Amino acid sequence: MRVAGSEIQIILPEEQLKVSSQDLLEWVKSAAGAVEHYYGRFPVPHLTLRIRAGRGENVGHGVTFAKGGGLITVAVGREAEVAALKDDWVLTHEMIHLAFPSMAEKHHWIEEGISTYVEPVARAQVGQLPESEVWKQFIRDMPQGEPAPGDQGLDNTPTWGRTYWGEAMFCLIADVQIRERTRNRKGLQDSLRAILDHGGDITQDWDIERAFAIGDQATGTGVLQGLYKEMADKPNPIDLGSLWQKLGLALNHGEVTFNDIADDAPIRGAIVSLR
Repeated sequence: MRVAGSEIQIILPEEQLKVSSQDLLEWVKSAAGAVEHYYGRFPVPHLTLRIRAGRGENVGHGVTFAKGGGLITVAVGREAEVAALKDDWVLTHEMIHLAFPSMAEKHHWIEEGISTYVEPVARAQVGQLPESEVWKQFIRDMPQGEPAPGDQGLDNTPTWGRTYWGEAMFCLIADVQIRERTRNRKGLQDSLRAILDHGGDITQDWDIERAFAIGDQATGTGVLQGLYKEMADKPNPIDLGSLWQKLGLALNHGEVTFNDIADDAPIRGAIVSLR
């Protein structure tokens, strides 16, 4: 499959699934399209995607490797239907890993957190996910990234919650701060595109400081480097309630409500708006 000048070699399951091969190809095309749109191009020139049969009715576990310029393995349940493929987030999450350089073990949180944050945003930007669902996920799940008693900074607390949602909070705060300082002209998306455009894909081993310096240069701010200093070695809990209020967001009876006159409501809209 060709995607914006890149090639995806797709290895389909040998076993029969409930979904057809064409359904699987449409699923791959959809995920790749969201990632290509967010980054302005597909992250690597060549990706090998190995789809295997799994248990159940959903898309299962996925893993991304630097091997061969990019390798993703992902399981699709034998009983999965087309609706499960359309609702899937796993493949998009894994493809986003291709767009950031490989980090030292203690910085693994930045790799997972970027994928956790960017996945729903990228899907919303191309109309694959409602804006309300993006914010519902963030309001519901980001508290899992807050430091627990005894936790240290992100570099030294490799728990599930801190690795995935602690860094997703890092990304959201960075996105908001960049947009506040640039009058909403730039955001985290510009930083991540710049890192990729400087050669920072999964096949490259970089220091986190190098990545953040390039990202900050692209926005004319010091947001990424400043947040890293604040959150790398110290727990630094975030007042999420105030953040949601500033963005004009509330979760009532499981549904998101929007306040369009909140101070940062335009920023909220710019992050996930259809483009």
